[in-house]
Amino acid sequence: MELDTLNNFAEKDPGGGRIKFGPAQILIFGFLGLIAAGTALLMLPISTTSRVVTPWLTALFTSTSAVCVTGLVVENTLAYWSLFGKIVIILCIQIGGLGFMTLVSMIFVVTGKKISFKNRLLMQEALSFNTTSGVVKFTLLIVKLTLLIEGIGALCLSFVFVPEYGFVTGIWYSIFHSISAFCNAGFDLVGNNSLMPYVQNEWFSYSIMILIILGGLGYTVWLDTYNVLKTKSELAEHFTWRQTFYKLSLHTKLVWIITIVLILGGFIFFFIAEYNNPATLGSLSFADKITAAMFQSVSPRTAGFNTLALDELTLGSKLMTVMLMFVGGSPAGTAGGIKTVTLGVLVLCAVSVLKGDSSVVVFKKKISTDQILKSLTIMTIAILIVMIALTILTFSEDATFIELLFETVSAFATVGLTLGITSSLSFTGKLVIIALMFIGRVGLITVGVALIVRAAKNPVGLQYPEEKVLVG
Repeated sequence: MELDTLNNFAEKDPGGGRIKFGPAQILIFGFLGLIAAGTALLMLPISTTSRVVTPWLTALFTSTSAVCVTGLVVENTLAYWSLFGKIVIILCIQIGGLGFMTLVSMIFVVTGKKISFKNRLLMQEALSFNTTSGVVKFTLLIVKLTLLIEGIGALCLSFVFVPEYGFVTGIWYSIFHSISAFCNAGFDLVGNNSLMPYVQNEWFSYSIMILIILGGLGYTVWLDTYNVLKTKSELAEHFTWRQTFYKLSLHTKLVWIITIVLILGGFIFFFIAEYNNPATLGSLSFADKITAAMFQSVSPRTAGFNTLALDELTLGSKLMTVMLMFVGGSPAGTAGGIKTVTLGVLVLCAVSVLKGDSSVVVFKKKISTDQILKSLTIMTIAILIVMIALTILTFSEDATFIELLFETVSAFATVGLTLGITSSLSFTGKLVIIALMFIGRVGLITVGVALIVRAAKNPVGLQYPEEKVLVG
């Protein structure tokens, strides 16, 4: 969405002098409201197993982690929170994963209220949709597909949890982990070791991986892929798979290619780096090594589950995990990070510069200058935020640099993986991580636009002289 369009709703009303907040600001206030509600509910004695009032910072941290679908926790989810508390957490995850405006839209539809143009703009911003046309229908489709996928995921996981925990508890665990995986949240009810007890369960591991990948692809990719495949099935004799791929939008092509490259690249790296590490893959069978290495490649983008002991990974594997977390998933999905397409655009831009091309072209389509500048802005702001937060944590926390870097990127990319320092963070450290999770979920551009209440406008046609500077 253009900055001017967003800011049109963030100016003073000439008649009443009131401030009209734009879509970006409203989205931020919406998420803050959800976090506040979650915090209040989690502070209630009924939310804990010991029936005590939860400290406000612990409740705030947990609520933020749930709404921002991160998964970092200061208290063990299974042991500390009661059934009521766990329900609050999973509802926060579901609402946070779908998005604040998706919930509002559903309420409007159920109550039969008309959705205004301003609310359509909000929905467009929240879903990274290109236009307001069809955004309501698209939102309803997202909800239906989400519930369908989570239901199928819960059914698959029930084959593992029901035999282990009994029917009622097994179904509850299946639903909880299916929602948590699809929303890329990383909350679990297994215990202190995440999903490590299931490292040798291929059915469980691949079920979780598929949910993570589907949630991280982005809703627009689902729709585009479905429409193209539907067309192919109707005209099978006229379409080869190569032609089918080229009928996908440029965005969908980039998402699929970069996602597959990152997953396979990460898998190969972890498989080789950890193959002989007795604390991770070393003691597993060859088939289990493949499954565990694949899970370790998928989860950092950006689910927060782990089937291997993260603190026992080699230093190289920890750094690779940090890089995968920083990239994250794809736009218009439940994942965080700078996003796959952002990375893809920057790589393509670099390749074009090295080749001496005047524009960035891929699959015979030119990427606009606006998109390149937006990608550069996201990358620059992301690096600055991580560096500032990391610097603060080096002063406030008693931990190694790799532990702090891991925690910082995990929070910013809303991943939820940790090397074990979350529960021991200081007051300052917890506030820093809370801020990182919020910024990572709401989005860099949304936060940036929200802070610009009135954008400085360049007069139409005004051009400034160009002058070169030395770079590199």
